[in-house]
Amino acid sequence: MIGSAFGLRGSVVHRGFAALFLVSLAASVAAGAQTASSPVGDEAPQLEFVFEELVTLDKAVVVGDTAFGHRQYIPITGGTVTGPKFHGKVLPGGWDWQLFLPNGCGSLAANYMLQADDGAIVNVSNKGVFCGAGSGKSIWSPVFEAPKGAYDWMTTGTFIDVLSMAGTPGHPAVRIRFYQVK
Repeated sequence: MIGSAFGLRGSVVHRGFAALFLVSLAASVAAGAQTASSPVGDEAPQLEFVFEELVTLDKAVVVGDTAFGHRQYIPITGGTVTGPKFHGKVLPGGWDWQLFLPNGCGSLAANYMLQADDGAIVNVSNKGVFCGAGSGKSIWSPVFEAPKGAYDWMTTGTFIDVLSMAGTPGHPAVRIRFYQVK
């Protein structure tokens, strides 16, 4: 039960919460609420392009087969950041930790730093899963940790990003376009 997860088992608060939940559920059913309907008008989230990174990469470092799948990481060597809401550079020293499964799916967890033109440092933690070769681009879920002030919008916002290959033979790179969910 939900209440027991918060240590409310058998309490007046728990019974009150349960009653409120049931009343709310009954009201939704009575009003003909449909949980599987498409959002209407401004209920659907919109995306605002905020910036793009061109991230340069080193050669993959193969860890090998593990109990979880085939593991490798790719060192991040630097890059540039341009866009309407952020300008700066990708600092060297981050990584892209990758896991490949036998079924063709896998996961990515990247962690690295950006430096804005004004010197502010922003941490990027970018995660996602993928299956198959697809179109060569994939969608991820970044989380930013920025200093308080001008970059609060990064820490408090919700974002997605689209990653695509951008390097040349011998000079691997990825292009990552970031969008804020509005």
